[in-house]
Amino acid sequence: MVTKLLWIGRMTFWILLAAGMAWLLWYMVSVPGKSYSGPLKPLTAEETQLRENLRAHVAAVASREHNVFHFAELEAAAQYIERTLAGFAYRVEAQRFKAAAGEVRNIEVEVKGASRAGEIIVVGAHYDSVVGAPGGNDNGSGVAAVVELARLFRDQQPARTVRFVLFVDEEPPFFKSEEMGSRHYARRAKERGENIVAMFSLETIGYYSDKPGSQRYPFPLSFFYPNAGNFIAFVSNFASRPLLHEVIASFRRHGEFPSEGAAAPAFLPGVDWSDHWSFWQEGYRALMVTDTAPYRYPHYHARGDTPDQVDYDRLARVVSGLYRMLRDLATVQKDKDT
Repeated sequence: MVTKLLWIGRMTFWILLAAGMAWLLWYMVSVPGKSYSGPLKPLTAEETQLRENLRAHVAAVASREHNVFHFAELEAAAQYIERTLAGFAYRVEAQRFKAAAGEVRNIEVEVKGASRAGEIIVVGAHYDSVVGAPGGNDNGSGVAAVVELARLFRDQQPARTVRFVLFVDEEPPFFKSEEMGSRHYARRAKERGENIVAMFSLETIGYYSDKPGSQRYPFPLSFFYPNAGNFIAFVSNFASRPLLHEVIASFRRHGEFPSEGAAAPAFLPGVDWSDHWSFWQEGYRALMVTDTAPYRYPHYHARGDTPDQVDYDRLARVVSGLYRMLRDLATVQKDKDT
C-alpha cells in the first residue's frame, strides 16, 4: 500500500510538472493576431522613399567602426544624427556624460502629447558599434529606423508623448553596466518620476533570409517558431507581456510583413541583450524589436557587418509597420473614439 501511494505521488508530481511546463511555454509564445504570410507586396511610393532614406542613414552612420575606441567616428555619427533630426524641425536635446575617451551623449527629440502628455513612449536604438565592426546592421539599421520614425511622426499630434532616442555606449565594455547610455537615460527618467508607459529598443533589424535553416533559437523556442529568418521579432520579459500583446496585435493589423513574438525570462540568451534591459532595471515596460541578431545574422559582431548586408526593401516594410503600430499606441482608445 505504501509503495502504491509513493508511486501515485511521484506520478502526480511529474504530471503536474509537465502541465506547469506546458503552461509556461504557452504563456511565453502565445501572442494575438496572425503573422503575415505569402508573397510580399510591391513597395508603395512612400515605402520606396523610406527605403532610400534608410539606406542613406545606414551608410552615413555605419560605414566605419564607431565607438569610444574610434571616438572621431563616433562623434561623426552623433553629429549626423543631430543634423538630420534638426532638419526635420525638431529641437534636438543631448544628455551628456563622461566616458573613458571623453564626453559622450544620448540624443533625443520629442513629439509632445496632447490629452495624455504625461504618458511617454520611448523609441530607441544604440548608435555605437562593437569593437572590430562597422555596425551596418548592428546597429545602423536600428538607428536609421528611429531617425525615419521621427521623420514620419514630426507632423503627428498624438495623445501620448513620443520620444525618439539614440543611445551611446551599448556595446562592450559598457554592455549591462552602469555606464550604458540607456542606463543613464532610464535612471534619469526614474529620478524625474517620468511615466514611461512603453519603451522599444530597435536592435539589429535589417537582415532577412527565406532559406530553410537560416534561423536558430535558444532551447526550447525552436519547437515553436519558423526555421527561416524572414520575420521581425518582438521580445519582452514577463512583466512587459501585456505591452507585447498590444503592439504585436497592432503590427499584425497594419504591417504586411511576417512577425513573431515571445515573452521570456531574461536567462534565455539574447532576451535582454539591448537597451530595453536598462528600462527593465527601473521597472518600466519595455521590449526589443529585432531580426534576432546572432541567431540569424552571419556577420554579427564581425568586420563583415557592413551597410550592404542590410535588406533595405524588407527594412522599409518593417519600419512602415512600426510607424502604424506606434501611431496606434500613441493614440489611446478613448481618443480614437472621440
